[in-house]
Amino acid sequence: MVDTSIWDQEIAVPEIVIAYVDDNVAEKLPEGSIIKTISPHGASYWTRTAQIKSLDPEGNVVSYFLKVSQGDIGKGMMSGEFASMSALHKAMPNLVPRPIGWGVYAKEPDIYFFICAFHDMTNDIPDVSTLPGMLAQLHKNGVSPTGKFGFPVTTYQGRLPQDTTECDTWEESFSRSIQRFFELEEESQGYEEEMAQLRKGIMEKVIPRLLRPLENGGRTVIPRLVHGDLWDGNTSVDAATDLPLIFDACSWYAHHEYELAPWRPTRHKIGKPYVTEYLKHFPISEPAEDFDDRNALYCV
Repeated sequence: MVDTSIWDQEIAVPEIVIAYVDDNVAEKLPEGSIIKTISPHGASYWTRTAQIKSLDPEGNVVSYFLKVSQGDIGKGMMSGEFASMSALHKAMPNLVPRPIGWGVYAKEPDIYFFICAFHDMTNDIPDVSTLPGMLAQLHKNGVSPTGKFGFPVTTYQGRLPQDTTECDTWEESFSRSIQRFFELEEESQGYEEEMAQLRKGIMEKVIPRLLRPLENGGRTVIPRLVHGDLWDGNTSVDAATDLPLIFDACSWYAHHEYELAPWRPTRHKIGKPYVTEYLKHFPISEPAEDFDDRNALYCV
């Protein structure tokens, strides 16, 4: 539902902000760090990204990954990514680059940043023998500390804010989330009667039919930490360990099956074999016969 025409536009963030290391960025590095270089690294639709090389007090070269955005949306994006990556790293530290911090530039008060440990990556997708099992373990480890669905801060899919309001039921949480995206879609594309009727059907019929049984008849859904947008562009392989890494997270505490939605579209490189392998480590929720339909709903 995102307007993909924006992907062809010039990044709004000025390139100059990754031509130097701002004082507030430098303050996030370990005490005694000596900054040597900063250079553009990677690609993003919404942000500028760079690699910072430094020396630690022992003279070892240590690199960091810097992501920079701007404005109120950029502030929310950086805050949300730091909170997401921090929660993911706590639950599964070997799957996520270690987050360092986020904040605002001292020199440019409309520029915001997120910084984490730098990893050389192969640009390959992780193997089916590694990613699904590690992701399942993340979901097992990352149980909501409050017992509620949602997330303490707003997180962003790209530049779109998610509704992460804490909720007692998965049906309510998912309904709030998808309703937010429906509203953003209408703001972007304008009102269409046919789409309005489709949205009404999803909200009033499809969601209750597919999600309510998960929490009825003695069944429960445990809110579990998810990455939130785990398509093949947000995961790669660590060149040093040959193990998966996931990044660019927009997390919340959700039904763990929600994580598998990006693996459904045939255009993605991570697909059905990964779902099959994941389910060996984390079984389908009951009613099991609704699994494929739930997966299709989560993919909307």
